Amino acid sequence: MKIFKTFVGGVLAGISIALGGVVFLAQDNKVIGAAMFAVGLFTVCTMGFNLYTGKICYVFDNDLKYAATLPVMWIGNFAGTGLVALAASLTRNGAAFAEKAAAMCRIKTDDSLVSLFFLGVLCDIFIYIAVEGYRSIPHAVGKYLAIIFGVMVFILAGTEHCVADMFYFWMGGMSGRGLVCILVITLGNSVGGVLLPLLRRITKEKVK
Repeated sequence: MKIFKTFVGGVLAGISIALGGVVFLAQDNKVIGAAMFAVGLFTVCTMGFNLYTGKICYVFDNDLKYAATLPVMWIGNFAGTGLVALAASLTRNGAAFAEKAAAMCRIKTDDSLVSLFFLGVLCDIFIYIAVEGYRSIPHAVGKYLAIIFGVMVFILAGTEHCVADMFYFWMGGMSGRGLVCILVITLGNSVGGVLLPLLRRITKEKVK
């Protein structure tokens, strides 16, 4: 039952991020699109959904049972983004969204796996800044600014977020190469997500 709840939380997180992706595809201005995309992480953080790229940041703060739930969250994220992509494809905007998403996906599939990995690393450093800011900043304004700026920066910097990319590949046409790209980006996100937490822990230990 707990695994099912974890999966459903993952599906809801995937839906949330994909909704941000829908808004992003609907905008011609990238800055506005990046700002509006933050609705996805805002929803995840305020409602407590299971987003892989956020949860991976705290894997070393928890036990092995927590680590075992991460693949379940990832699969849920994958399913949730697919559901939103299916719904969006059935609307009058579906063709335009698919065309724009396909162009974005071609950039990813034409890129090297090494590039995708490190863009994934950089992305989840920003994600950690956003989610940890939301968790630790005491004032409401600061919490939400952390989310907005964390999301905007990772998009405007051109980094890669595996769950957002799940939606774009579903929307633009999932392929074998696309799935490989998503897996490599996931690995990069995983490394980037634990990097700052581990370095912070080392710093605190040295100070003591």
